[in-house]
Amino acid sequence: MSGPAASAPEASAPVAAEPTEDGAAFRIQAVDRAVLLLKSVATSTTPPTVLELARACGINRSTAWRLLRTLEYHGLIDRDPITQRYTVGYGAITVAAAVTDDTLVRRVRPLLKDLSARTEESVLLAVARRFNLVYVDQVDPPHIMAPHWLDKPLPLHATSGGKAFLAWLGPEELPRYTSRTITRRSQLERELEEVRRVGYALCVSEYEEFSSGASAAVLNSRGYPMAVVNIWGPTPRNPVRKLHKIGREAVKTAEEIGKLLD
Repeated sequence: MSGPAASAPEASAPVAAEPTEDGAAFRIQAVDRAVLLLKSVATSTTPPTVLELARACGINRSTAWRLLRTLEYHGLIDRDPITQRYTVGYGAITVAAAVTDDTLVRRVRPLLKDLSARTEESVLLAVARRFNLVYVDQVDPPHIMAPHWLDKPLPLHATSGGKAFLAWLGPEELPRYTSRTITRRSQLERELEEVRRVGYALCVSEYEEFSSGASAAVLNSRGYPMAVVNIWGPTPRNPVRKLHKIGREAVKTAEEIGKLLD
């Protein structure tokens, strides 16, 4: 593999560390740039070239090329020998597979606590596992007794969290859980279209008669759902008007989580 044409040699990136915004830790410039390139490859709608990546990341072309060579060597990115365009490599799967729910929970729990305080209801975080969503964290407001839903799978079409997730994917089979459960695909598609428009989904006694909730999906830069923020409580305490209000609060928190994970 040869380097980019007419690229002048450039001194190695300094090892000196530069402080982060909060001054609590230090970063190495070369690592910063490599991570920036990797994220740019992962979020590009089409496989980019070294020049496109260098421009997008504000990095000198020859520096970008050397960092990409290093990432390619470790299997984190892959280069098409014909088009010279880059995609995420299979080595990244090993890294991604090591990420646990605990890692996600630690990072976003302060946001869930804040959302629970604002809405005065239980707030849950769900992630996709196979054909269901599974709750991985739950924050309850003080002095309110609430059942724990951790590790419990929930159907995609009969819960606000499931609908917030499905809105960006497509419907699955539709079994009935209560008299209010949506079972017709055409009706579900209309509701999912509304979810995409307003950013949150509602569930009014559709999975369990006594509970209702609102949820918003945490989307990555490509608009793919990574997790779901769910707020729920007893149906009598949560009329539809209130559900719309807490749904908008869920959207704010989901957007904050998305920025945190980006």
